Amino acid sequence: MAKSRIQYQCTECGSVHNKWAGQCGDCKAWNTLIESIPAPETGTSPRFTGYAGESSIQSMKDIELAEEPRCPTGVNELDRVLGGGLVYGSVILIGGDPGIGKSTLLTQTLATLGSHMNALYVTGEESLQQVTLRARRLGLGDDKFNLLTETCVERILQLAKKEQPQIMVVDSIQTIYTELLQSAPGAVAQVRESAAQLVRFAKQTNTALFLVGHVTKEGTLAGPRVLEHMVDTVLYFEGDSGERYRMIRAVKNRFGAVNELGLFAMTEHGLKAVSNPSAIFLSRHDEPVPGTIVTVTREGNRPLLVEVQALVDESHLGNPRRVTLGLDQNRLSMLLAVLHRHGGIAMYDQDVFINIVGGVRVTETAADSAMLLAILSSFRNKPLPDKLITFGEIGLAGEIRPVPNGQERLKEAAKHGFTHAVIPKDNMPKKQDIPDGMTLIPVHRVSELLDI
Repeated sequence: MAKSRIQYQCTECGSVHNKWAGQCGDCKAWNTLIESIPAPETGTSPRFTGYAGESSIQSMKDIELAEEPRCPTGVNELDRVLGGGLVYGSVILIGGDPGIGKSTLLTQTLATLGSHMNALYVTGEESLQQVTLRARRLGLGDDKFNLLTETCVERILQLAKKEQPQIMVVDSIQTIYTELLQSAPGAVAQVRESAAQLVRFAKQTNTALFLVGHVTKEGTLAGPRVLEHMVDTVLYFEGDSGERYRMIRAVKNRFGAVNELGLFAMTEHGLKAVSNPSAIFLSRHDEPVPGTIVTVTREGNRPLLVEVQALVDESHLGNPRRVTLGLDQNRLSMLLAVLHRHGGIAMYDQDVFINIVGGVRVTETAADSAMLLAILSSFRNKPLPDKLITFGEIGLAGEIRPVPNGQERLKEAAKHGFTHAVIPKDNMPKKQDIPDGMTLIPVHRVSELLDI
């Protein structure tokens, strides 16, 4: 068989070169030439035939809509992140730090699904003995799913077509290579082409496919950015591998909500789903302490109670420090400016530290009022009431803006025993909708928030 011709394409301008060079001859960009496979001169490449279905033009009214059948994985938190379960033919990319539990979670998932469907675990990093030892250590048994150790994608697909698995795991995509390219496994071209062939196989055979991806030191998935566009769902493991609790967040999901959060606890027998995540994010001090307050944030479709901690201390530096863990640092700088402009309280000579208990990352703006009250409580060394919660977005004009799903946030707070809530005035529910035993304090301006 004749060897495929290799060409190099510039990622900046798209120009094609026959040889690799450090600088593109057209756009003069450095280190942008990557290995690629040239398209055939005539006709259509058989590798891409049928990838997106039959080519035809249809009217929207003639298209029959059918609900995608979902298969529960047996892991409740994983089903929540996926949008209700696995969709056959979908491709899920899971990334996370080394040792955080990616292989453990997928081994448990395959062991659960393997009891009633054909499951295949393809490993390019471990031996068959290592995977078997992990399954035995987790108490999963030896006959739940099949194993394959292989790194050539053509060989993997050849064996998978014979085995015809309904669910398949590839661990990891950075170790897989294709014989069509000459570069080493893990290179940009190898990851892109290998993933493309695996995605085509999943779509054409209706196989649910999990891809494990390495992450860089910045915490993003290694390889080309197009890898995240090729798959249907992208999941990220959050948290420290040395901590007990691990979180999975969906940053892309074609079959469910994004930013959905699943919480697990790492035990001797693997990852266990946490049914009440709000409890682990609350420290529950014996007595009220300055600089702490609880807010209600939403992760996907679920409200979560998290504790916001602030520490304000006199600065001995020319530029006071602004440090945040779990929140946006630019948001903190903005709130301190609003506090000075509309509250008359200056922090230009104070170091301000903000932390979210439990390691969760809050991405929405509903925690603005909690940050402001925690900062003021630490600055004045006055503790806030123990049963008080707050949420609300703060604008640059000093207004307290409403946040979505305020009623659900109040119900979640009442369920955990909170009796008072400082909320935006526009989030004030009707009298009959106020949770029993809860006193609501509506505010409209930052000055009203500080007066309370």
